[in-house]
Amino acid sequence: MAIEFPAPLRPGDRVGVTSPSMGVRQSERGRFEQAVETVRGNGYDVVIGACMDGASHVSASATARAAELMTMLTDESIRAVVPPRGGETAIDLLPLLDWDAIAAAEPTWFVGFSDISTLIMPLTLRTGIATLHTNNLMNAPYGAPGRVLTWLDIVAMPAGSSFTQSWPGMGSTMARQDSHTIPQVTSDGAHDTAWVRLDGDRAVDVRGRLIGGCIETVRHLVGTPYCDVARFGQDRAPEGLIIYVEAAGDDAYAICRSLHGMRLAGFFADAKAVLVGRTVAPDCKTLTQKEAVLDALVRLGVPIIADVGCGHVPPYLPMVNGALGHLQVNAGLASLTQSLS
Repeated sequence: MAIEFPAPLRPGDRVGVTSPSMGVRQSERGRFEQAVETVRGNGYDVVIGACMDGASHVSASATARAAELMTMLTDESIRAVVPPRGGETAIDLLPLLDWDAIAAAEPTWFVGFSDISTLIMPLTLRTGIATLHTNNLMNAPYGAPGRVLTWLDIVAMPAGSSFTQSWPGMGSTMARQDSHTIPQVTSDGAHDTAWVRLDGDRAVDVRGRLIGGCIETVRHLVGTPYCDVARFGQDRAPEGLIIYVEAAGDDAYAICRSLHGMRLAGFFADAKAVLVGRTVAPDCKTLTQKEAVLDALVRLGVPIIADVGCGHVPPYLPMVNGALGHLQVNAGLASLTQSLS
């Protein structure tokens, strides 16, 4: 079965904004409004849902959040759904969503990361509809350095398009919470960084379907009906998988345990390579974040590439769940080509 890619957005199309996890705090309203204007400035009509309350860890009840998300994902006039932020417990929506209805509807781009990967990864795994793991709405005002694209670029690409992104050699030094409370921020401080192969120094040249998400959230899905990576590989990815994971904030011990558990449950069984997001999550006294990844995953026998910009540290490297990826790492140069086909 083939992957389905949503139709490209065109000027005048509608973008839905809802908070299936955490809403927008009062201190973040300025940043939220700036982000909405960024989307409107790209020619889109923005539809803001009712589930936006930021006073708690959830924007509304689970039933209300699920209903609003379902409405936006199945409304043919809404071409993309972009939550303002991640959060903590989007997992409570999974049994409340009508997955058959989502699969039957015209595919809609669902964009986000962090706790939103709790929803977008299962959506691709269960329906075969591509989703976009990248910065949430609140980060939309950021410019993209080098050859990195933003979700606004990708959702406008026709099915069948390919794009290659090279790591720009920079990473953020700005705390994420600052960007949510300073409306005018459009760039962040940077310092040099590069992708690193953790399991050796040989050149890498592999192809596979992309799938992955935030370790702290998707690890809880492994072994449930919402995270059957093995079946996805069999049914929709005969090329094998390029799996990406990233740590939001857990220390190295917790990440090590999580990755071991995910591996034992078969999450990485069809991986031809593993990409690990750059992180500012803490090391531990006897174990660093990179050592944690190696301890859990080196026995897979596939390339493990770290410091990839697919996580909580900008600039954000968008990953299209379901896209055919071509990963190349050689002599300090790294690129990832993603094909929407």
